[in-house]
Amino acid sequence: MPSVSYGSVPFQEQQNFFRRKLNIPTRAWTDIYNAEHDWAFMVAGANRDEIVADFRESIDRMIEEGLTIEEFRKDFDRIVAEHGWDYNGGREWRSRVIYETNLRTSYAAGRLAQLNEAIAELPYWEYHHSGAEHPRLHHLSWDGLIIAADDPWWQQHYPPNGWGCGCYVTAHSEAGLREMGKTPDEAPNVEMVTREIGKRSPNGPRSVDVPKGIDPGFEYAPGRSRIKSAVPPPLSEPPLDFSGAAGIPNRRATDVLPLPRAMSRARLLPDELSDVDYAEGFLGEFGASLDESLLFDDVIGHRLAIGPDLFRDWETDELITHSDGHGPYLPLIGETIRSPDEIWTRIEQHGNKMGVWRRYLSQFLIPGQDEPALVIVEWGPSGWKRTILLDADKPDPDSMRFGVRLYRRSEEE
Repeated sequence: MPSVSYGSVPFQEQQNFFRRKLNIPTRAWTDIYNAEHDWAFMVAGANRDEIVADFRESIDRMIEEGLTIEEFRKDFDRIVAEHGWDYNGGREWRSRVIYETNLRTSYAAGRLAQLNEAIAELPYWEYHHSGAEHPRLHHLSWDGLIIAADDPWWQQHYPPNGWGCGCYVTAHSEAGLREMGKTPDEAPNVEMVTREIGKRSPNGPRSVDVPKGIDPGFEYAPGRSRIKSAVPPPLSEPPLDFSGAAGIPNRRATDVLPLPRAMSRARLLPDELSDVDYAEGFLGEFGASLDESLLFDDVIGHRLAIGPDLFRDWETDELITHSDGHGPYLPLIGETIRSPDEIWTRIEQHGNKMGVWRRYLSQFLIPGQDEPALVIVEWGPSGWKRTILLDADKPDPDSMRFGVRLYRRSEEE
């Protein structure tokens, strides 16, 4: 797909990304930097709420109706005249920067959301140069590179990669690459360079490190921080059931869980690994990493954000994966999320937050264990909690099976 196609039909992911931004008045473009743009709408030097709000309304209309820069310039002239805004640069350049930067980044964020939705089927991404008449040589050198979607290279090189950059990304399956006679490429080595920005900023200049070939402020994947921020934190205590109190029938299962599945010892992680190694082992099975969060669709299509913050202590910012001694058994947690025996939902409360929670249940037979391991994953609006019960005196699994059952694994699976 080529760069932003002005005047084309907009798509929902692009609109959703833009509309969730907050209006932020600024004095200089460096006031909002890098991934902060995922959350903030700003126009450099627009330091009054009314000006920012008018530009926001105009850009939103450009995206929704697929309007051209000529249409935006009509709004630009009106906003400047109404507010007496004294901006830097000429009209043609200034209006183009505002229009193109907002449309390109929102387009890229919308595309990133689509690519992440299809990452299981299309796990390889290809970089495409825009075909500009006067290309940036680094961008041109990346043209045609096919790199695994979960490679950290994309975190800083997902386009746009500079002012006016029209580069874009397409996705491929393994079968598709074979048909094309292509194989995945290794990500290029990244050379970081130090650049000075904000020379004319009221706050003064500062230095930033960016990959060579990328303009300062573009060394991030638009929309990626939205996914990372959606990863729920770990909970120390399970939520409290409020289903009956909320008027929803607290139904309990009248059958039994599917028979426990065999789990090879080889699928477990080694003993005495570090928290980092345990986290990497868990995240890697989903295609995520310590540097990359992603969206995962469970067996009923419910979307879960998977990333390192699942194990991060919010007070110390440290990764904690095996304080309960169950670090080697984290693959059981992953398997329960990917392929549970059952999924139940109900209204529960954690702290002062009440909401809809899901409970993923599974049982596994592990060589050397006399009793099946019972795995419980709670996932809700304020966080998540994992529980692995291995002892003979563990509670009856049926005590966990209440609310509304959304899914049950077939015995043939």
